[in-house]
Amino acid sequence: MNKLFDYSSVTGFGEWKWIIGICFDTGMEEGVVELHDDNGKIDRKLAISAHTFSDLTYTSPVVFLYLLKECYAHGTCKATNKFRILQQKVYNALENSPQPGPATFAVWCLYVLPIFGLYCEGLSHLIISALRRFLNRAPTSEDTSKAKVIAAQLFLDIVGGLVDHDERIVLKILEVFDVKLTDIDEALCHLKVQDDYKSDRAKTLVEELMKTIKKNNLKQEFPDVYHKCKESLLKNLAEKALWDLAEAKTHGDKQLLEYLVSLAMEAGYLEKVDELCERYSLEGFLNVKESEASVLESKYLRLDELAFENIIWVDEVDGLCAATSHIEECKVVGLDCEWKPNYVKGSKPNKVSIMQIASDKMVFIFDLIKLFEDVPEILDNCLTRILQSPRILKLGYNFQSRGGLSGLAEKILGTGLNKTRRNSDWELRPLSQNQLEYAALDAAVLVHIFQRVHNHSQTAGPPEGNDKIEWKSHIVSHMDNPNKAKKEPKNKKRIGR
Repeated sequence: MNKLFDYSSVTGFGEWKWIIGICFDTGMEEGVVELHDDNGKIDRKLAISAHTFSDLTYTSPVVFLYLLKECYAHGTCKATNKFRILQQKVYNALENSPQPGPATFAVWCLYVLPIFGLYCEGLSHLIISALRRFLNRAPTSEDTSKAKVIAAQLFLDIVGGLVDHDERIVLKILEVFDVKLTDIDEALCHLKVQDDYKSDRAKTLVEELMKTIKKNNLKQEFPDVYHKCKESLLKNLAEKALWDLAEAKTHGDKQLLEYLVSLAMEAGYLEKVDELCERYSLEGFLNVKESEASVLESKYLRLDELAFENIIWVDEVDGLCAATSHIEECKVVGLDCEWKPNYVKGSKPNKVSIMQIASDKMVFIFDLIKLFEDVPEILDNCLTRILQSPRILKLGYNFQSRGGLSGLAEKILGTGLNKTRRNSDWELRPLSQNQLEYAALDAAVLVHIFQRVHNHSQTAGPPEGNDKIEWKSHIVSHMDNPNKAKKEPKNKKRIGR
């Protein structure tokens, strides 16, 4: 199977003829090695020059890899011994002037290796392991810097489907060439100029790589990518307003805590900024916070813009009875509830903590936890009078609607709601002023949305196209006919229990 190949046109060695086919039973020594034909006899026509492994000045990566592949394919000793011997040979070769440099030569080898099919993965491990040994002894140089740039581009070509390498090889490439996310970002910027589609695809696969690194607990090997994974997790939790869980996920890491503070500032959750800065002694955010506060005033709807007179906290029997009497005189009220989120999988949801009921001028916030403990029968009677009264139009919001209540408020009133506090600790007593205003606004805005749409429908013609707003009346009573009551969904919140 061994044939004579003339690589003179590639290597520049003139009349040199390269034959490869090494018997590992005798080791791998420099010079000429006798080879055997299919009958086991010495074939004098077959010879080997190991010169390519001792001087890579004019040897291309393709030639080098072909010779390496033949060594691996025709060796007769165990695979582990083959790997060790060849690793040493590659290591020695990297010290013998490969052009344009050892690390650059190695990364170009990794670019070429997929054309060798079944040998690709094994030879990739071989090249990378030898290069790692070499770089441990060699200082950082211009060559390694150039190799890092090429390795970042190689990564994008791999995830983009242009070069085929196993995921484990991809991780080792990033590790051995010390490729950071900043290097990939620079390669992405260059790629974006060339092809927006490839850029988008690469960004998606970068995210997949981050998941792989997180899954395999490769924090030490890829600290910047691991940190980026943690930041991505914190941002995802912050977008869901799961701030307490996000704080727990930082594990006290100052850099992650500062990132969480920046997310809270961006979201307008300024009391969370104060809370985190005080708890972890974080400095440098006060001046920025003041400027952020002025920007947020115009970004989100505020309760004082709706001309409400008061927020009334109801946690004792006299206040409960007075609030019920006031609400019974109203024609339209807005309803909402809040409860403390539960982050434990498989556990029951927490009790509803507060109920907000808004008229056109004031909002009552019922402390359901305390009222249920102190006067459960009176609480039940008052809520029954309110919720089952046919004279009161009660407004709630279908949370499955696209865009949420904030999106509806922005569409009807022109300004959305700041929802960063929706998953805060609603069992905390006393609630902060920001929590009270947030809770009151959720109920109050329903009344104003209804009034705006109602007034508009009185003066305007029928709506057209996508501007149509449909109001639905949905009244369910489990008291009139208990036998026909539908089974409550598992995630339905129950008041007081």
